[in-house]
Amino acid sequence: MSPLPASRVIDVDGRAVEVLVAGQGGPIAVLINGSGGPLAGWMRVFADLSAQTTTLAYNRPGVGRSAAPAEPQTAGAMTADLHRLLAVLDLPPPYVLVGHSFGGLIANLFARRHPGEVAGVVLLEASAPEDLTALKAHENALQQGLAWLMNRVAPLHPHHETRQTERSAAELAAAPPFPAVPLRVITGSKPAMRWATKPQLLAARAAHQRGLVSMSPLGRHVAADRSGHFPQFSEPALVVATVRELLATRG
Repeated sequence: MSPLPASRVIDVDGRAVEVLVAGQGGPIAVLINGSGGPLAGWMRVFADLSAQTTTLAYNRPGVGRSAAPAEPQTAGAMTADLHRLLAVLDLPPPYVLVGHSFGGLIANLFARRHPGEVAGVVLLEASAPEDLTALKAHENALQQGLAWLMNRVAPLHPHHETRQTERSAAELAAAPPFPAVPLRVITGSKPAMRWATKPQLLAARAAHQRGLVSMSPLGRHVAADRSGHFPQFSEPALVVATVRELLATRG
């Protein structure tokens, strides 16, 4: 595992955004963090990807050295911010979008809004739009209690993305269809706290993952058999190989 190169902070329309760009050529791999996750979360895959193509990782508002959010962080706002960031960095399409967890919503909406700029999408243990509303109905008392405690200990910014889930779900529902681009949905086979999770929640999430695969006729499911929610840590070679497969389709 190689250490990450040094990141830098750039100005995007008067806002500080922390970015890490390395490599040459295209399509450009765009790594989109999960909610609250720093760009350092890609440390086990970044070197291998940037050895093949230009690779971008960045921190969304309020993470790392990026400025706090100035507006509600809906999926639409975050997608627009990413599109603007790519322009400021002079990173032209096409892109292979790699969205982890909540970042999968951004990859999903970006592909719908800018289909001509996307060479492929990898959804890595990604949130589906249906997850934003349906899964809460299946949470048990322990999961609800942990969420309450976390919000008491570390209250979220009013504009935080996880406070905008209803608006984000509505934006995805109103978006154009997902384009017919190569799509890979990587799902960990070992959900965290399976022992304490209602079977209905596990079944609902599995169904939503299958729904993600079906968005594109070129969609395929990839099981990360040794992983929970972070295959980029536990099975980096699998993640790298999956991204490289899509890079090769437009190489």
